[in-house]
Amino acid sequence: MNNIFKTLAGSIRQYKKATIATSLLVTGEVVFEALIPFGTASLIDSVKAGADLPTLLTYGGMLAAMAIISLMFGAAAGLTCAKASCGFSRNLRLDMFRAIQTFDFATIDRFSNSSLVTRLTTDVQNVQMAFMMLIRAAIRSPLMIICAFTMAYIMGGWLSFIYLAIMPFLGIALFTIVRKVHPVFQRIFHKYDALNESAEENLSAIRVVKSYVREDYEIDKFSRAAEEVAHDFTFAERILALNAPIMNFCMYTVMTFVIGVGSYAIIDTQGTLIDVGQFSSLITYGIQILMNLMMLSQVFALCTIAEEGANRICEVLSAKSEIVNPENPVTEVPDGSIDFENVGFAYASRSSAEALSDIDLHIKSGEVIGIIGSTGSAKSSLVQLIPRLYDTTRGTVRVGGIDVRDYDLDTLRNEVAMVLQKNVLFSGTIAENLRWGNAEATDEEVIEAARLAQADEFIQGFSDGYEHHIEQGGANVSGGQKQRLCIARALLKRPKILILDDSTSAVDTKTDKLIRAGLRSYLPETTKIIIAQRTGSVEDADRIIVMDSGRISAVGTHDELLRRSEIYRAVYMSQNKQSHDEKQIDIEDETMEAVAEVTMEAPATEDQTSREEANAHE
Repeated sequence: MNNIFKTLAGSIRQYKKATIATSLLVTGEVVFEALIPFGTASLIDSVKAGADLPTLLTYGGMLAAMAIISLMFGAAAGLTCAKASCGFSRNLRLDMFRAIQTFDFATIDRFSNSSLVTRLTTDVQNVQMAFMMLIRAAIRSPLMIICAFTMAYIMGGWLSFIYLAIMPFLGIALFTIVRKVHPVFQRIFHKYDALNESAEENLSAIRVVKSYVREDYEIDKFSRAAEEVAHDFTFAERILALNAPIMNFCMYTVMTFVIGVGSYAIIDTQGTLIDVGQFSSLITYGIQILMNLMMLSQVFALCTIAEEGANRICEVLSAKSEIVNPENPVTEVPDGSIDFENVGFAYASRSSAEALSDIDLHIKSGEVIGIIGSTGSAKSSLVQLIPRLYDTTRGTVRVGGIDVRDYDLDTLRNEVAMVLQKNVLFSGTIAENLRWGNAEATDEEVIEAARLAQADEFIQGFSDGYEHHIEQGGANVSGGQKQRLCIARALLKRPKILILDDSTSAVDTKTDKLIRAGLRSYLPETTKIIIAQRTGSVEDADRIIVMDSGRISAVGTHDELLRRSEIYRAVYMSQNKQSHDEKQIDIEDETMEAVAEVTMEAPATEDQTSREEANAHE
């Protein structure tokens, strides 16, 4: 708990003054509220003694002034509390979001997207409510209990100890409730993650859901997840609901005892032990004590709910990325050369087996490299090591002759542009999306990059052109359009290394060829790595790498691999079988035609020869 408080306290920052002010204002509110029953007792005793009107007005004015001052302190405390708690939650969300942005892929893999969303929303909201209660109610209630008991002892003497006698019982009841509820809330938050994951998965794949008519199945799945959350919450709330009747039972029991014993003492001693005014204030202080005990129990219940959320938030805030800058990072990438030296890599969170094994590869700056291989051959894993999205398990990756672990991360990644297999666009205009590659790019540069990526034509088809709004995730453009926009965005970066991870799979072969031609002319000195499923996308590369089960099976040009690599030849033949068969048919047709011509010409030649021989004989 100490670690949790220390971690979360770091997000208070500029709201420390508001937090401290809330505590001080609450203290003022409690002091004046505790004085009101004392003044009321004096007023009652004065009335009983036959005080005149000016005396009554004096007491009444004092009571009104104390009530107004207490109200002002309470209102001010409410304002500062709202400012402090809302500001704290704002900082907490921002700190978590900043932490997430620094995570490497391996750290992100430990958290699901739905879990991170739950932590940023529901968990922070619960912690905010607990913080608000802690800086106000958790200070007000103990202070009120202390002040009220002190005043009750002054006014009622030994009768006030009944309030102390009930506290151990309430403490045991509260501890039991919290102990029963805490494990339930631990389960609930994990089920919240599953609930959000179900919703996120459905919304991101809504087109697939509708095309397969699986709405009812998805509704049932979500309903089951929601039912599990509701069941656990109901169970927890039933236990927490016992808090109120226990408190009420204690309050009414104590009040019954105080009223009975107090009334007897007044009558029996004729007011010498305790008078009517003292008795009324004793009852008021008793109500204050018991009501604040109830409030304190609610604070504990709310903190119990927030505790698991606080743990989950601290997991994000304390998570450290394994990929960090070295002490003296290199801040310049000399060129786009790439060297893999005995590289092995494993996704530790997924499997102990290596995804990449024994990778030795040397790429010259400015080369065009194609990578091809079956699904699961670790093509994407290989290129993700270049910008250090993951670190190698063993071996070394060098860019520009320097170990990637020696570079400043921003410097390295600014010189490596990746167009990922799963293309992502952000809500905003087309121009804003393209300028992710270069925020300072001019309109002419944006248009040039779009033309090279074969995107300008369809962009100009929109009525508002480059100001056309892209919806979240690029939902209002096609897959091919999205790919071309992402390629244009990467071109604007003008990197030393450009990686296209199957990023032209949704465009036709003609457009693919035009894009590759544009890349050669626009970035002649940039090292280009093209991952593709189609051999046609890489056959004009300087070299082609064939991947198989996380290893390099073969390296060579298109013609060399057709001769030497069975894998490449099989892929090429399977993709080009139809065109190959058509060529064979054309060749056979031409051959048949030639044979027919020869056959038709041959008899005529023989007849002509016979006639010539006959003529000669004659």
